[in-house]
Amino acid sequence: MSVTFYGHPFSAYCKKVLIAFYEHDLAYELRQIDFEGSSALDEFSEIWPIKRMPVIVDQGRPVIESSIIIEHIDQHYHRDVRLVPQDSQSALEARFMDRFFDNYISTPQMTVVFDVLRDQQDRDAYGVAKAKELLETSYEWLDTKMADRTWAIGDDFSMADCAAGPALFYAHWTHPIDPKFGHIHAYRNRLMVRPSFARCIEEARPYRHLFPLGAPQAD
Repeated sequence: MSVTFYGHPFSAYCKKVLIAFYEHDLAYELRQIDFEGSSALDEFSEIWPIKRMPVIVDQGRPVIESSIIIEHIDQHYHRDVRLVPQDSQSALEARFMDRFFDNYISTPQMTVVFDVLRDQQDRDAYGVAKAKELLETSYEWLDTKMADRTWAIGDDFSMADCAAGPALFYAHWTHPIDPKFGHIHAYRNRLMVRPSFARCIEEARPYRHLFPLGAPQAD
């Protein structure tokens, strides 16, 4: 029985999990969520009333939240690939960098995007300014961190890189990464040609019109 995946190919957090699926060569059934009314949406709402993607169902058991899903599939479907290192200290580093990309790149990036989707009278200029300020601080820290690393924790691709791919992909669209942060640009480029993430990018290409700030043709 394949894993059932509730989500959307254009979602950053869904991409994060799909990268892990593809790294593990894991088969799945996609139940695409578009929030416009469908049997998939009804099923999704029943499983997780908070309705935040992605959610998977594996052998009848729901698994919720992107980082938890990656840990789950890494435990049960890892084959020769481990996205959570077996060494405890390396595992902590992978989990920390995973949280860094989710909390300090993806979250402020989404703050800017969601603000654009609001009616004019409901927009939050202060919140957007603080989000962009956080992105700049995060870019500066990450550029130093990546100066001597191939992947987020060193030489090995991990769950942190699953988070980094979509985070940096959309962050650069939303609040462009300054050219002076050359280590981040090089890392982003490595992520984009990684077969697992390259596949996610192509699968989501038909939905680029959904990005409210405009999707750069360069990517």
